Amino acid sequence: MFSALLIEKGTTGQTVSLTQLDEAYLPAGDVSVDVEYSTLNYKDGLAITGRSPVVRAFPMVPGADLAGVVTASTHADWQKGDRVVLNGWGVGETHWGGLAQRARVSGDWLVPLPAAFTARQAMAIGTAGYTASLCVGALLDHGVRPEQGEILVTGATGGVGGTAIALLAKAGFTVAAATGKASEAEYLHHLGAATVLDRAEFADAGRPLQKERWAGVVDSVGSHTLANACAQTRYGGAVAACGLAQGMDFPASVAPFILRGVSLLGIDSVRAPHTSRRTAWDRLARDLNAGTLETIAHEIGLGDAIAAADRLMEGKVRGRIVVDVHQ
Repeated sequence: MFSALLIEKGTTGQTVSLTQLDEAYLPAGDVSVDVEYSTLNYKDGLAITGRSPVVRAFPMVPGADLAGVVTASTHADWQKGDRVVLNGWGVGETHWGGLAQRARVSGDWLVPLPAAFTARQAMAIGTAGYTASLCVGALLDHGVRPEQGEILVTGATGGVGGTAIALLAKAGFTVAAATGKASEAEYLHHLGAATVLDRAEFADAGRPLQKERWAGVVDSVGSHTLANACAQTRYGGAVAACGLAQGMDFPASVAPFILRGVSLLGIDSVRAPHTSRRTAWDRLARDLNAGTLETIAHEIGLGDAIAAADRLMEGKVRGRIVVDVHQ
């Protein structure tokens, strides 16, 4: 038996509880993992609170991330004792996820836990930090360089935003952080932001083309914020879009793309190929220090995750929530 969060759906709606489950009920997979830590992402908050139909099959153990030790494997790449990380691949949506003490998954979904990180540190990064690394990599691959100008990071106090700031600052970029939490300015400067902007500057409808300000953008917000960021991006710049905190809509025009040659780079963390995942984690291991991880993360126990999901959805969480599944 093991402890897990379980989402069930009945005639009156969805319920979530901390419960005990038998390992015999774990879903099919060729690798079994003793989970040490998980985390709460925005998507996990949506799943646990039921605010969006994230969960596609019931009952479901939520949690898009996990880090732990392989206990059994019939997959060629993994053997008992290997330390692994999993991000995405529909876990917590269509396949039981990481907010549990045990998991059984496909070995194709796993990557090695970098030697630079403990399991706890890897979950302080989680899908949010891994997505931030994908965004930074996309901007660099596009040819965006520090000498070309500032980089805007929206949703700056979130997990994606905080990690993106740290990685971009390490790479030599001047970073402008947009947030609705003016009280977090010191925190954002500590991560590496040169300036802190009020997200209200970007939150409403703006002109199709605006003053050129950014060589590149990491956006986790979407909607008008993404549209304004594109409208303010310099000629030949790029915008890496990875989130929808403000909304799924994109009320923009083609003007930035056809008049300034701006590129909109879509970042998918769920089904990213293995090589991209390894590259993203290698960048995190190289450029993100343990002190930064302690700054952006705080730890809770598995039993606290339901209440924490509500706080996350209410915008009352800064940085990353690490979940000790054995607490």
